[in-house]
Amino acid sequence: MAGERPHAGSVTTVGERGHPETVSVELSGCSKEDARIVFDALCACFSSDRRSGEVPRDYHEVRPTVWLGTYDVGEHRGHCDPVRLDASVTADVQGGYWAIEEFRTTLDDLFTVRDLCGASGDQERDLHLLLSSH
Repeated sequence: MAGERPHAGSVTTVGERGHPETVSVELSGCSKEDARIVFDALCACFSSDRRSGEVPRDYHEVRPTVWLGTYDVGEHRGHCDPVRLDASVTADVQGGYWAIEEFRTTLDDLFTVRDLCGASGDQERDLHLLLSSH
């Protein structure tokens, strides 16, 4: 699969709370316009390595593209309003337990979220989600 950015592993920040506060997000199975809408909505809620309004690019016309973003849930920016997607978006989310819980609460405010599967480890949790409009 072509990726917008090379994935050299996720950077984990540990905040004042003493636990990881960074969540990595991979979006796939969607148009670049829906990916932009999801990333813009998340950038309105959290600080990120992505810039608000940054337009995702397709790197190949046939192969699927995966878009990546990292969000610091320790820097929540307040209430976030729901957004409208043209179609469902697949999101793979990875982070520490506290960070995933905070991030998932925000996702529920922004989208209708369906859990497809998940995995838990000693310190991290992975979720495979389907995001759609409320």
